[in-house]
Amino acid sequence: MKTNLEIEYKTLLSLSEFDQLSKRFNHIKPIRQTNHYFDTPDLKLRKSKLSLRIRTFSDAAEMTLKIPQSVGNMEHNLALTSQQATAILKADSLLGHGALLQSMLDLLDQYTINLDAIHTLGSLTTTRREYQTPIGLMALDRNEYTNKVDYELELEVEDAGLGEQNFNTFLKENKIEYRYARSKVMRFLESIGKMS
Repeated sequence: MKTNLEIEYKTLLSLSEFDQLSKRFNHIKPIRQTNHYFDTPDLKLRKSKLSLRIRTFSDAAEMTLKIPQSVGNMEHNLALTSQQATAILKADSLLGHGALLQSMLDLLDQYTINLDAIHTLGSLTTTRREYQTPIGLMALDRNEYTNKVDYELELEVEDAGLGEQNFNTFLKENKIEYRYARSKVMRFLESIGKMS
């Protein structure tokens, strides 16, 4: 399992802003990825500020547990094959997969969460164009979930203060209005009536 500290800034975009930025990203081949979100029926992970997903790509997958820090989120990433991810999603349970998920289960076991109650809540599919810029890793996303579509710009940085400054400057220079963007998992949960 790999861990990394994720510090990112994001804004929701209007369709016209998305189209405008798409011109800057048109040299990047889009990647389609689907986040399959896990929680208990009463959202015990969410109440502990945790986020658990399996992200599937065309030829690979990974499971990620995000744990909030004073700045950013600590991401615990477990590489999976497409077949392993399919088996976990089909079983709709984290249990019964032998040693494959043990490191993830050990992390979750530190919280008062019934691991047997964790199941898939649904999914969100993103078409992403991403590239490294001088100010950080920038991603332009089109997200589809629960009969909704939204557009988002993310900037992943290493220095929180400088990153925020650079992100705000980029928005201003490109005449993009800042719109607060809750995390994808929160927007998904809202869309299925689990959050207000």
